[in-house]
Amino acid sequence: MNAQPTLKHEFVKYIPDKPREGILYISREYKTATHLCCCGCGLAVVTPLNSAKWSISDHGNSVSLYPSIGNWSFPCKSHYWIDHGRVKWARQMSVKQISMVRVRDKVDAEKLAKGKAGKGGLLGWIRHWFG
Repeated sequence: MNAQPTLKHEFVKYIPDKPREGILYISREYKTATHLCCCGCGLAVVTPLNSAKWSISDHGNSVSLYPSIGNWSFPCKSHYWIDHGRVKWARQMSVKQISMVRVRDKVDAEKLAKGKAGKGGLLGWIRHWFG
């Protein structure tokens, strides 16, 4: 496999069992996107779509995934952005930098979980106003 300079996108309900090289699969229903690592190593990259993780911008003919993809648990340790379907490579990060990013990601996920728990969804809103 070779490094991918671009990714096409496909909106799907379910992510396929065997993703194809060069395709970013996006399931809005299950709030996830998956692609094979752009370095060409063949490992599947799963990106949860929520405010603490990644978001997709749909530009019609292309998509962007934000923030960058840091595959630091993969042997390749690749790091890149997907911007308008183009793969933009980022510099390698040190072990210390990766650790700092992981701490920030954990804090963001905890904030998201607390925000959802505190709102109580529709039932919480109904109880607040009518309970």
